[in-house]
Order: sequence, then structure tokens, then C-alpha cells
Amino acid sequence: MWVQAVKREEGPLFKVTKCTYICSAHFEEGDVFLTPGGLKCVRKDAVPCHFAWANRSSRRKSPYARATERLGSDVREIAENGDEVEMAAAVPAVSDHDYDARPPAGAMDAALRRIDKLEAAVRRLSLVQQPQLRRFCVSDEDFRYYTRFPSERIFSLFWQAIEPSASSLVYWSKAQRMGVDAVSEATPSPQRKLPIIDEYFMYSLRTAVGLKEKVLADMFGVSVSTVSRVIITWANYLYLILGSMPIWMTRDQVRRWMPPKFKVYCPHVRVIVDCTELRCETPTALTLHSETYSTYKSHTTFKGLVGVSPSGAVTFVSKLYTGAISDKEITKQSGFIGLLEQGDGVMADKGFLIEPLLETVGASLIIPPFKHRAQFSREETERTQAIARLRILVERVIRRIKEYHIFDSTLPLTLSGSINQIWTNCCVLVNFQGPMELG
Repeated sequence: MWVQAVKREEGPLFKVTKCTYICSAHFEEGDVFLTPGGLKCVRKDAVPCHFAWANRSSRRKSPYARATERLGSDVREIAENGDEVEMAAAVPAVSDHDYDARPPAGAMDAALRRIDKLEAAVRRLSLVQQPQLRRFCVSDEDFRYYTRFPSERIFSLFWQAIEPSASSLVYWSKAQRMGVDAVSEATPSPQRKLPIIDEYFMYSLRTAVGLKEKVLADMFGVSVSTVSRVIITWANYLYLILGSMPIWMTRDQVRRWMPPKFKVYCPHVRVIVDCTELRCETPTALTLHSETYSTYKSHTTFKGLVGVSPSGAVTFVSKLYTGAISDKEITKQSGFIGLLEQGDGVMADKGFLIEPLLETVGASLIIPPFKHRAQFSREETERTQAIARLRILVERVIRRIKEYHIFDSTLPLTLSGSINQIWTNCCVLVNFQGPMELG
């Protein structure tokens, strides 16, 4: 009965199977109902009856009249002008279902090509609109690995603080062309190839993760020269921003946050200092090679001085010097002595023979005692152990600094122009990782 009602007889192109369906719109309203489970069902004796060709309530218009009504113009004129193709293309689809329609030749291929183009456009838009940072950093663990910030919240607070000024950045190459005096009046660099936050993320991947510039260029879809320009620009920008932060703690601040162990053994200590060295590429010039060669590391290095408060915060960072410089000389040249006050205590290793320098400002040196007899006395042993337990704090902070993986490999000499800025930025950003507690 259904086959007869829809006027479809079985043949080579049509067979009634269990997968043959009729739309519910062709049945009477009462023939279709919903079960308690929400399924749409039809009465067993229901027969489809609603079809466009079955409506005999009014006289059917002629083909010309129906076509003229659909096209909005006289089809006789269209036919006389020979516009059969346009007419056929303009005729809308019939209102009834065409279950057995076949697409014209090549229609599927054209549809697939159209789908491919649209999918490619969606991918391009998603890459443009979604920063790379959001693709890689989706959890606090990701932020710790890629940026060295302990959580997304800390990173967001830091980014909110620097974003207003970062949006006015002038690229290093443009600043170099204009000169130092004209940079302050320069307009921000033109439309960037990357969002501002992705430029910082690129800088983080270079310093925190240690990725090479070629890898970053492929990852962000830019040239290696663009990567180099972004890294240098952000190294100098962060150096200015972080360098303006007063990280040197006053005596009252040091005492307020001093751990109990320091109050017992070294109540007057204000800072713990130590030097660290970073391997660098061996220069070809003999003079520069001799200046950068470190007998301690048996390699050419850059050397810097780090000061840490008893609470574990980095409070002093020197610039990098050539590896041949002594600890005493680097302490003298870095300006560290000028920050001390009368009565301050400076904790260091035995190799820091800077007591004469400290006496000029009335400060004292706290180091493990030297052995003058066959063995230490009980008091000397206890003092040595106490200082060793407390002084380890600066070494743990330096380890945090060196967890910026740019320092894992030998630093190329091409970074010599910006390595001081990168070094200082990494040291100061360590303070955002939270306090370093004694074990």
C-alpha cells in the first residue's frame, strides 16, 4: 500500500528493503505519535497521503505559469533568447522529496574540493586567532615547563602587568636604525606576524626550554631572522622592565622574613653570595680566549655573581664577566659592596676572600672557619656545619636559574650582545617561582 501510495514501483534502480523509509511529513497528523520512551512511531494501518502532486484542491497551473512564477520573469522570453542554461540553473528544487535523484556528473568531486578549501580556511583562521601559548599551555604543569612560572595564575598576573607596555614595543632592528636618542619618540612597530603574547612565548621557549631558533621558526611559521629579532627585542625589553624592580631587600625586610635557623646561627646575615659560570663558545682570538678561559671549568665561560637573601629571594645579580676573573675582582667591579651597610653580614664560601672589601663599609664576612690545627674544635665543627647548611641556599637558587635550559648547551658567541640581558631576566624571574625553603 505504501509503494502504491508514493507511486514508486520496484525496478533495477529501486528495491524495497529494511533500509527504505518514508518521511513522517507525508502522513496524517494523527498517524504519527511518540512513545513514552520518546520514539516516533506510526500506526500500523496508516498510509502516506500528503504529496505535492496529490493536492487536487485547486486547478494545476500550466508549466509555463509555474516556471514564470518561480523565476519571476516570463519563461517564453528566456526561451526565445536562448538562455536555457540559466533558466535551468535558476529553477529551484521541487518541494517534494526526490528519493531516487542522482547528482550530476562531477558534482561530488566539486563538493569535495569545496569542503577541502573550507577546511583549510578554518585551519588558517584557527591558527591566526588562537595563540600558540594556548595550544601548548593548558595546565599548570605545562606553564611550569614552557615558561618556568609555577602556575597559569602567576603567569597571567605577570602578563597583565607587562602587556600594556609590551604592546608599544619597538623591534630591536628598528631601534638600531633610529638610534638611542630617537627610540623614545618612535611609534610602535607595524603589524606583527605574531600576537604579542606569542612573541613572549617564543622568548620563553628559547630561554626556558632551550629550543633553537630554527625550531622556533618552523613552529611559528616565520623566518629565522624574525625569531632572532623577537628574541633580542624581548630580552632587552624584559631587562628594562625587570631591572627597574627593587629586588635588593632592606635590613628590616631581611630580618622580617628570616627563617628561624638563620636567627639562631647567623642573625646578622643580610645576603648569601656565590659565583657561577656558563659555558660559552671558544673564541678564535687568542686574547679573548685567554680572558674567557676558566681554570676551574677547564673551558671558556661567562661568570656572574648572585646574591640571595636568607628567605631565598634573589636580591643581587651582576652582569656576566669573562671566566678568567676572580671572585674577589667580580665582587669589587659589580657594585655589590656599595649596597651594604654597617653591621651587615655576608655569607659566602671559603673561596670568597673579600673580607678587606667588606671592612671598608663596616660589613663582616661569614665563611666556614679554616683549619689551623690537626682537627676542628667542637665549636668550629658546629659552626662549619651550620654555615654549610645555610649557605646551600644560594646553590639551590643558582640551580633554579640554570634550569632555564638555554644554559644547558654551550652559549654561542652570537648571543654575546644579549646574553647579559637574558642572564639577568632569568635570575629575576626565578623570584616568581616562590620561596626557596631550607631543607
